[in-house]
Amino acid sequence: MATTTKALARTAAATTSTTLYTVPSATTTVITNIAVTNTAGTAGTFTITLDGVALHTTAAIAANSTVYIDLKQVLAATKIIAGLASATTINFHISGVEIA
Repeated sequence: MATTTKALARTAAATTSTTLYTVPSATTTVITNIAVTNTAGTAGTFTITLDGVALHTTAAIAANSTVYIDLKQVLAATKIIAGLASATTINFHISGVEIA
């Protein structure tokens, strides 16, 4: 079994739910942390789901700040991480380990 530590997603948020990462076939992924940044001068909100289940729903994020989510969540092959935010000035940085 090969394990690969990697950036799973590094992207600006969309204002509608968008797939941020899909676990490849024949692979298990362990999400290790998520950083959500807001580069705007105004507060915003974000939502993150793991395989359709909310991890954070319309969570507040202050202006010019970062929210760190430290977790160990396992996703099986073809499962997704999705997210959205109130503005495209909010960014998702998701890290983890793929096990194939």
